[in-house]
Amino acid sequence: MALITIDRNRCKKDGICVAECPFSLIALTGEEGFPEIRPAAARLCIQCGHCVAVCPHDALSLAGKDRKDFLPLGYGSPPTLKKVGQLLTSRRSIRSYEQQTIPRAHIEQLLDLCRWAPSAKNEQPVHWLVFENPEKVRHLAGLVVDYLRTGTAYPGIVAAWDQGKDMVLRGAPHLLAAHAHEKSLKPEIDCTLALNYFELAATSCDIGTCWAGILMSAAAAGYQPLLDALALPEGHMLHGALMFGYPRFPYFKIPPRKEARVTWRS
Repeated sequence: MALITIDRNRCKKDGICVAECPFSLIALTGEEGFPEIRPAAARLCIQCGHCVAVCPHDALSLAGKDRKDFLPLGYGSPPTLKKVGQLLTSRRSIRSYEQQTIPRAHIEQLLDLCRWAPSAKNEQPVHWLVFENPEKVRHLAGLVVDYLRTGTAYPGIVAAWDQGKDMVLRGAPHLLAAHAHEKSLKPEIDCTLALNYFELAATSCDIGTCWAGILMSAAAAGYQPLLDALALPEGHMLHGALMFGYPRFPYFKIPPRKEARVTWRS
């Protein structure tokens, strides 16, 4: 079966698929002006689905992808810049959480949206690890503190832990970790983008997140007790982690930020 097929009864020879293929694998050199698939497609096609998604006549199909899985965009206007701006500017790094846990079904909805985060060559290498139990999250925080005890960094965090205050994972009820195989093309970037999708989707439904940077540092340093607790598949590396839960306090204002530093060239 061909990787990309074109239904000539539907095709209008408008060349849209030709223009939109990222690797120029479709050409208008075919018989009677119909697009044809270049032989290189078998080697270079990343199955991004752009050719199918952009065709207004539903004339293309992709091997291994059911046509019904290409969902319609629907009708109506996209969110206004004002609404998108409100979402982006209202996102805060939350460090105080309610101890109420989030239902798994709700977390699954958020993670499902993250499948559409961009990835290098559409590789989609991201795997997720979700810690649902607050006690397990606290255990991870304790392991990070143990790591900090081996050096001289962050003495205040160690002292706070000894006094009963978690400044590593902030008492969050949940932790989300993104990992990928070490041989992936751009795993760190892909995981970061997917985590960013998660935190924005979470913000839209009043769930707070914060990047777990100190835990990430301990994992990157190869602290074995923490790596054992994460128990990632062989060959996988942690590329990002978020603590998350319901915020304890609402925010009422948007803090200022530096002006955009832009160099225009014309």
